This record gives sequence, C-alpha cells and structure tokens, in this order.
Amino acid sequence: MKGILLLNLGTPVAPTRQAVAKFLREFLMDPFVLDINPMARWFLVHGIIAPFRAKKSATAYQKIWTKAGSPLMVHTQNLQNALQKELGPEFLVAIGMRYGEPSVEHAYQTLVKKGVQEILAIPLYPQFADSSTRTVLEDLFKVHRNYSKKISLTHIAEFYHEAGFLKAFASLGRGWMTNFKPDHILFSFHSIPERQLKKQIIAGKVCRNDGQCCEPLEVNNKDCYRAQCFYTARALAKELQLLSDQYSISFQSRLGRIPWAQPYTDKTIIQLAGGGKKRLLVFCPSFVTDCLETLEEIALRGRDSFLEHGGEDLALVPSLNDHPDWVQALANIILQSTQNPLEY
Repeated sequence: MKGILLLNLGTPVAPTRQAVAKFLREFLMDPFVLDINPMARWFLVHGIIAPFRAKKSATAYQKIWTKAGSPLMVHTQNLQNALQKELGPEFLVAIGMRYGEPSVEHAYQTLVKKGVQEILAIPLYPQFADSSTRTVLEDLFKVHRNYSKKISLTHIAEFYHEAGFLKAFASLGRGWMTNFKPDHILFSFHSIPERQLKKQIIAGKVCRNDGQCCEPLEVNNKDCYRAQCFYTARALAKELQLLSDQYSISFQSRLGRIPWAQPYTDKTIIQLAGGGKKRLLVFCPSFVTDCLETLEEIALRGRDSFLEHGGEDLALVPSLNDHPDWVQALANIILQSTQNPLEY
C-alpha cells in the first residue's frame, strides 16, 4: 500500500481572537514566510501583528466559518475522502497542515503506523513558492529524517502546468461564465514579496516584475512564482477561449508596506469598475481549496469594493475543492507520479 500525503497551509481551530492570534504567530514566525532578521521577526509578530491583527482576522474568519468548521479544513477533508475513493485500497490518503492540526508529523506518522512503506507528498499549491511549497516540504523532510529512513518519500513540487488541473478549473469556470455572464474575467493569485520573487530568478537575470518578463515561460524564469502564475492564467484563458482584452491578471493578499508582486488585485478591481466593467468574474487559480483569501477577501470585500466604485456585480468561481473533475485529475497526476516521482 502506498501513502498519499496532501499538504495544505492550515487554519485556526476556531474564529476567535485567541485562536487566530495563535495561528498567526505560528504562521508568521516561519522564516520562509517572513524572511527578515529573526529578532525583528519575533518583535514584529509577537509585539505588533498577532496582538493587533488577530481581532480583525477573527472577524473575517467569522464571516466564512461554517457549521462544519473552517472551509479550508472541510474542503481538504472532502478532497481526501473523494481521492481515497477514486484511488482505491492500494493507496491510503492522509492530510497534513503546515500550521495547526493535523500537523505534517501527525499525518506522516499516521501513514507509517498503517504500514505504508512509500509516501508521495503533494503540496496543494499549483505554483511553487518558498513561502508555501518549500516551507511545507522542508517541514516534511525534517519529519522524515527524524522518524524513519526505511520509508520511501517522493513529492510533487508543482502542478500549475498539468493539463488535468487546467481543464478542471476551466470546466468549473465555464458554468459560471454561462450563468453569470461577465463582461470581464480576473485571474487573481496569492501574492508574495518582490524580494522573494527575485530569489527565484537564475543568477545574472533581472526580475523586472512588469509582466513582460513572465511571457513566455522559459529556462530563465521557469522557477519564478509570478511567471508560473502568468502561465496558469494564460493557459486557462486559452481553455476558456478568451481574447487578451477579456481578462486581467493580478495578485492579492499582500501584507505591510513593502513591494509585492504586481499588479495588486484590490487596485485592479477598482480600476476595472472605474473603467466601465459591470460584471466581474474572478478565478483564484493559486488556491485549490476555498479559504479566507477566496471567500472573504474576494467574494465579500472584493465584491463590496467593485460595487462601491461603479460595478454592478462580482462573483467568485469556487476553488476546485472536491470537484469530480479535479479529483480525477489529481488521481491521474498521482498515478503518473508514482511511475516517475521526484525523490527526496
């Protein structure tokens, strides 16, 4: 029996100020997320961000929390169950969260205790970034080193270019395009600081962060998170038969005053509304499970902003979650990867 370990970001255990503050401390103390001097990071997180941002974030979580719990956790568990059914008894599927519970270590140990000798890890981030994919894989590698050398561990680093992933998102989006009838499409990706973007560029090359250097995807920028996002958006636009003037690409969820990957989603939404767009449909293809960043930041705050600046309606295309097309696509990726895996 082979183990499949689905890795995701994690979530507070409850939409309370105390639980959110605890989650923020764990999340932001990660040096891959907040890559500054350790002492400065500790002061910033424990002295400023966690104490003062927790209440605002808890209020945001309360707006999207369900009777079953955190959307991210519920959707990840649903994906786990659907994938287990799709793959059958030859595989055992577990989930691990980089922050919070169930931890990566707990998930790893669960598989080992069930007799699994081979584990394939899949971070549920389509595009590779140090602050998402790398940090959760490093956490897993640490557990693997400390726990057992007898277990075979392989992983999938990214899947932004996989046909099944793209077709599943496009299939989901077509129904929304038909029913919502937008006059513009926005592909909004999670942003990362510009300094983190520049770390991914091959030595000697310059990250211009202007969009032009992100087309096409080539040897000089193939490991660049922003270039991978642009590739995803353009591939989806092609699947959806969109012309270049029918869609835009932007980046959301920035924090603080330092420069992040641009253009910014909040400003793009205002510009589109001010430019006469009335019905805006938003895809978030850096997320495969709905969470605070999609359900609250885009579907609620983003919609309010669009209406405030002259738009008539904004709708969010749900993330893939446990959509049957995505479950089947992910199963196919797994089956192909078990034949040609990237070993740790």
